[in-house]
Amino acid sequence: MDARFNMFENEIGSKFAKRFANAGMALHQSSLSQTVQELVALRVSQINGCGWCVDMHVKEAAAAGESAVRLALVAVWRESTVFTEAERAALALAEEATRLADAHEGVSDETWERVREHFDDDQTAALVCLVALVNAANRLAVTLHQRGGSYEPGMFAAALG
Repeated sequence: MDARFNMFENEIGSKFAKRFANAGMALHQSSLSQTVQELVALRVSQINGCGWCVDMHVKEAAAAGESAVRLALVAVWRESTVFTEAERAALALAEEATRLADAHEGVSDETWERVREHFDDDQTAALVCLVALVNAANRLAVTLHQRGGSYEPGMFAAALG
């Protein structure tokens, strides 16, 4: 199935996409590690069933040196031994903040406390904003029927100039 619409070929869509990418750039420039950012973005995208974003984050993480084993285990991080306590806290936050409709309290106090044990204020802000941004990106890509498989590392950055 082809994508329904190309945001980059539409004036409003293109303006929005560039501003959206600029918000992402602020997160990439934060002190939150690239590893945590890619793991969180991948997990959020898996939960939301976004093939395009899963493809992108797997390939970007691999290009940055992430192991195939860790990438394969992100979906089952609770049942694996390859993630640090900080990464586990970030993944828990990502899941709880993504599954808001499934949980009456959203992000639990326990998860929040674990996040605060491992991340300073700037990293926490970046983590919360990242989860929100990836959820929004997933909704755009799923709505437009963007499919995974054709992404090449660096492609998104190049498309935005």
